[in-house]
Amino acid sequence: MRITHVALRTLDLPLVAPFTTSFSTQTHRRVLVIELHADVDGVEVVGWGECGALSEPVYSEEYLAGVIDVTTTYLLPMLVDAQRRAPLTAETVAHHLGRIVGHRMAKAAVEMAVLDAQLRASGVSFASYLGVTRDRVPSGVSIGIQDSIPELLDVVQGYLDDGYVRLKLKIKPGWDLEPVRAVREAHPDVPLQVDANAAYTLVDATHLAKLDAYDLLLIEQPLAEDDLRQHAELATHMRTPLCLDESVVSATAAADAIALGAAQIINIKPSRVGGYLEARRIHDIASAHGIAVWCGGMLETGIGRAANAALAGMPGFTLPGDISASDRFYAEDITEPFVIEDGHLAIPREPGLARVPHAGRLEAATVDLVRLDA
Repeated sequence: MRITHVALRTLDLPLVAPFTTSFSTQTHRRVLVIELHADVDGVEVVGWGECGALSEPVYSEEYLAGVIDVTTTYLLPMLVDAQRRAPLTAETVAHHLGRIVGHRMAKAAVEMAVLDAQLRASGVSFASYLGVTRDRVPSGVSIGIQDSIPELLDVVQGYLDDGYVRLKLKIKPGWDLEPVRAVREAHPDVPLQVDANAAYTLVDATHLAKLDAYDLLLIEQPLAEDDLRQHAELATHMRTPLCLDESVVSATAAADAIALGAAQIINIKPSRVGGYLEARRIHDIASAHGIAVWCGGMLETGIGRAANAALAGMPGFTLPGDISASDRFYAEDITEPFVIEDGHLAIPREPGLARVPHAGRLEAATVDLVRLDA
């Protein structure tokens, strides 16, 4: 494969409803989409990638403008230089970009576009590439912090009516025990978990242990991302399984968390860990140690949602992920929408890793465009 030119598109997509976590409230999603054109044996192929970085560095140190800068200044030029010496493959992208420290979300988007082009050229679906045999995955939904408990209960009922099979509630200090109690009392049999987005400290251990009363699947990332030892300590104070999100940025970090007893479950977000190939490595390590994994979301468009659905079809993904229908976030997705059927989403089987965006919708959502020639 030889990259010929690349377009980096910044899209502005209004959300159907504000999405509030412990660190931000989003009413619009600014998302970077990479359109990578490559020559494969004389035939032009287009690969698509999507970056999970937010507009501000509040979920991780990466942010949209920084991703564009490092991608145009370093990552893509490095791949263009590398392909002059040897054929470029998706499996070598991480190696070629290895001397750039960090910037995993930017690297993930580039690798995704290369892998998508590679699979399209070979006529292979991402699911087949991963060895996935399932044809669908269960669909869970992530529910942001609401203005009141009655409003929360209305939102929850709406998603259950839509067919979602698992609920995840965002929590933070001052919005935790009461909303969780209310949802559990209203829906005693629905699989329920909570996500703190690192909003607590180990001082809150006694308070967090009160969540044990509500039969939760897990509590996700209660403490800071660099607090593996403290997560291991918190695990001794709670019956609710601890799940790590922000702390697991690589297969190495996953192995360390497992060894320390800091993670009974791992949320794998491909963008956060540097790409889908690293996500597969984390899945394999977790499976070897009997640790359950599930696929988290970053409010992806249909591009990333398609790839996440295929990833979640791997055997170690034993818990429902945040792979919701397109209309959970967007009134009109840039691709053909994903829809829930019987609580599940179908795993795409067409060649490639991503679902191809609709040209008109893509152009309408584009607010900035950077073109690079190889």
